[in-house]
Amino acid sequence: MNLPVHCLGGTGGSACRAVFSRLLSQRSCCTSTHFGSGTLACVLLILVLAAPLPAAKKKTFELRGNIAPAPGPAVVMLSGATSPFIARTIADSNGDFKFRKLDPAAYKVWVFAPGEGEVEQTVEVGPSTADKKRRVAVSIPFTSPAITSLAQRHKVSVRDLSIPPEAKLDFVEARRLFGRKDTDGAIRRLEHAVQIAPQFAAAWNELGTTAYLTERYAEAEGYFRKALENDPGSFQAIVNLGGVLLNLKRPDEALKYNTFALGDRPKDALANTQMGLNYYFLGDFDAAIPYLREAKSRDPAHFSFPQLYLADIYVRRGAKQAAILELEDFLVRHPDAKDAPLARERLEQLRAK
Repeated sequence: MNLPVHCLGGTGGSACRAVFSRLLSQRSCCTSTHFGSGTLACVLLILVLAAPLPAAKKKTFELRGNIAPAPGPAVVMLSGATSPFIARTIADSNGDFKFRKLDPAAYKVWVFAPGEGEVEQTVEVGPSTADKKRRVAVSIPFTSPAITSLAQRHKVSVRDLSIPPEAKLDFVEARRLFGRKDTDGAIRRLEHAVQIAPQFAAAWNELGTTAYLTERYAEAEGYFRKALENDPGSFQAIVNLGGVLLNLKRPDEALKYNTFALGDRPKDALANTQMGLNYYFLGDFDAAIPYLREAKSRDPAHFSFPQLYLADIYVRRGAKQAAILELEDFLVRHPDAKDAPLARERLEQLRAK
């Protein structure tokens, strides 16, 4: 199973600042240039420009989840949406699972039940979503039509069978190191894996995901292209390449990859988000809106923040109430996001009009 760059999440800070600059202006329409988005949409946005403060002990959180109805034995994987992190566990017979010592951030929860299917959902972990004991609760619905079929996703190719055990061990160890927040160590293991097995598409994709999350977008593009070269039908590599090309300000080139990704998985929240963002950055708002709405319906707390782009479109069109609703929804789902203060500021401005 490959972790998509949806682990990736986004735009560079400049792109989201441009969105908020428009949202914070008093104009309902604007023709300023749009650029640089991908699946990270606004998660990496605003850097705090302040003097260094004395180091303080970082508060961590616990995620407690329940899969309902319980599908029986199920693997639960947690991946960081804004930084390299991977952890996994097994849900118990009641569908309960937990992850401890999590930094505040957006995460993607992925549930895989052998013989049943898989589901994905974004969860925001932070002080506003946690209880007094810093525990965040999440319910993962495992019901049709949320369940995705496994028939096409987990076929084993001849190329996969050719990957030597040493490279596979590197891949597994890299993911363990991500879980320990040893990104440099994980990268070294992945680089060794592709050195001895250049056909290892999943390892190339993981290197691309890591490069994307650490804002090395040109490197990420190269890694995703290597993944596609070795596995031309890989959804993960295709959707990830479509996302990084948006971030590299090449929406025209990105469109074919995002179109293919959506055609492959029309119900996927990430594929819908990226198609919506692709049209957004091409200036075709009529085409963007339905895909952004579909992404929200599939994963309301998606880390790409489709609400912000919808709000910007509505402000441009003078649809104040629609913009207000999107900003309110964003703040309910992402109260601790770095750009939440700007969203609150614009919301107050719109309400005051």
